[in-house]
Amino acid sequence: MTALGLHGDTRSTALYDHPGPRTRRRHLLYGVLSTVVLLALAAWILYLLFDTGQFTEAKWSPFTYEGIQELLLRGLGNTLKAFAYASVLSLLLGAVLAAGRLSVHRPLRWLSTVCVEFFRAMPVLVMIFFIFVALKVQPLPALVAGLTLYNGSVLAEVFRTGVNAVDRGQREAAYALGMRKTQVTTYVLAPQAVRAMLPAIISQLVVALKDTSLGFLITYEEFLHAGKLIASNLDYDLPFIPVVLVISPVYIGMCMLLSWFATWVAKRERRSLKTRAVKVAPADPGAVLPGPGQG
Repeated sequence: MTALGLHGDTRSTALYDHPGPRTRRRHLLYGVLSTVVLLALAAWILYLLFDTGQFTEAKWSPFTYEGIQELLLRGLGNTLKAFAYASVLSLLLGAVLAAGRLSVHRPLRWLSTVCVEFFRAMPVLVMIFFIFVALKVQPLPALVAGLTLYNGSVLAEVFRTGVNAVDRGQREAAYALGMRKTQVTTYVLAPQAVRAMLPAIISQLVVALKDTSLGFLITYEEFLHAGKLIASNLDYDLPFIPVVLVISPVYIGMCMLLSWFATWVAKRERRSLKTRAVKVAPADPGAVLPGPGQG
């Protein structure tokens, strides 16, 4: 026990040396200098905003009107609606394409690979414009279709990589029990892969959420489109910066909420695994199992 403990301590110190007093002082100095630089940058930006009159009453008065508030709320609702459709369809398309890329049938695997590589390489804005202009699709379906094709192809690679990352022994053990390939993927590989894929999935959904702002280019009345109307079509000395200061924190807050949700799901899953591990505790090696004649 002591030898193992010493070996573990030696290995940990070999991988990471605890900083000495001089290194800690240097790290503290770096931290203080970084904080000062960030505070100075923030102060400079605030000075520019005040100096150019971005906080005057004339520029912020539009947000006190009920019509402007309803316009922003309607735009936010349209953004969330487009994101909801695009996220669900992207996950479904990603699962289908990943299943095709993992298929043992070569034509299906090739077709899925071509779709993934094509839509992943195509700029999402080009796809949205093509669907909206060339196919004459309404703004919301065009936006959702473009986001689905792009994000679905990216998620397909995330799903495929996650499934392939599961320990090979899990796959072989499932086949040894007589399970078919579909059952192995559905009941053995996918549940284990989801835990590893979750951060990448949420990151891609954040990208989809931010890309909904491209809808204003095809006249879809989403959140950014509502802000553009306020900043350019009202005679309030063009409150462009106030609109940015209102819209940006909302987008940042929604992205942070998605990240928080991913962290919460991951922690909940880890607690669930620990609970199941405790319930399935190994038997005591010294315990005597009851024989045929024992109760």
